[in-house]
Amino acid sequence: MSDVMDAELKAVKIEEANLPVIDLSGLRTGDPNDRVKVANALGDAARSSGFFYITHHGVPQTLIDDVFAASKAFHEMPRCYKMKYWSGFTTHHRGYVPLEENGASFPKQINFNEAWDMSFEAPADHPDYLANWRMTGPNIWPDIPGWKETVSSYYDEIFSLGLTLLDTLALELGVDPAELTRHITNPTSQLRLLRYVENDMDATKDLVGIAAHSDFECFTILLQGGPGLQVMNADDVWIEAPPIPGCFIVNIGDIFETWSGGQFKSTQHRVNNIGRERYSLPLFFGLDYHAIVEPLEKFRTAETIAKYPPLKAGEHLMRMSVNAFRYMADARAKGVLKLDYDVPEENPFKRVAKTAAE
Repeated sequence: MSDVMDAELKAVKIEEANLPVIDLSGLRTGDPNDRVKVANALGDAARSSGFFYITHHGVPQTLIDDVFAASKAFHEMPRCYKMKYWSGFTTHHRGYVPLEENGASFPKQINFNEAWDMSFEAPADHPDYLANWRMTGPNIWPDIPGWKETVSSYYDEIFSLGLTLLDTLALELGVDPAELTRHITNPTSQLRLLRYVENDMDATKDLVGIAAHSDFECFTILLQGGPGLQVMNADDVWIEAPPIPGCFIVNIGDIFETWSGGQFKSTQHRVNNIGRERYSLPLFFGLDYHAIVEPLEKFRTAETIAKYPPLKAGEHLMRMSVNAFRYMADARAKGVLKLDYDVPEENPFKRVAKTAAE
């Protein structure tokens, strides 16, 4: 296992998990009954906590080790090198995100992480790339030998896993997968190579790894390199979600909550500031920028239509991103980033924990 993975991983076992652990091997047996069993397990988890582990997912451990090593290789570079690839040089959010860019309220609130952000590779002549600020376009790459090949291979593998999960969740909901996949041609599906920065600051509500939030896309497929993640469970109480060897952790996002008319839960989660270096790799599985998201026909009632008015997937992502990245907030304040829609102070999908302690 890569030396980027925290030693505490070895002590965490599947039977100790606070969240469901779902074996995906039934998706590859060729038996329709096995596939239904996996779909039902995914649906049960999506309806309860909205967070679950997956095992026997088919992603090679060698590729996992290689992408962790690639992330470490970049993040250990001098800051002057990393800033050559600053995401603020782009209008579609690609490249390096330094610590002080994570959150529009820095330094009042500090998210102790830095990241490399990439997404689905769209061509340079794509109209949304030419229009600016639509989270769509070509990736940029550091000039580290073999880095692009490793990270691209990992992205392709996890994106393929995402398509499999999408199809399986569609089966569980009893809808045609094409009703969902028709929105995926040049999606805003983003991979973050995150490094949580070592520090000697006490953890508070304003000094965090990442502040509490839900994810804005369909779902997230996360690989953790160490402890720190906390999840709001089905009872709206914060619980630990430590990494488990051989497992990814998946959480439902805002889009699937909307599609399902609220049956699936877009779950709040956060990363505590544990003061130690920590690596993680979330893939946010999204849709095309212009995809209209609303309850699927099967779940469309007067109540769900009122609760989940139609939203454009890319606009929802941009609304939340403006609040999440300081350079975007600054560009908007200066009139460089012009949006023809409102930007709420917080995500309307937010749920509040019943525990008072932060």
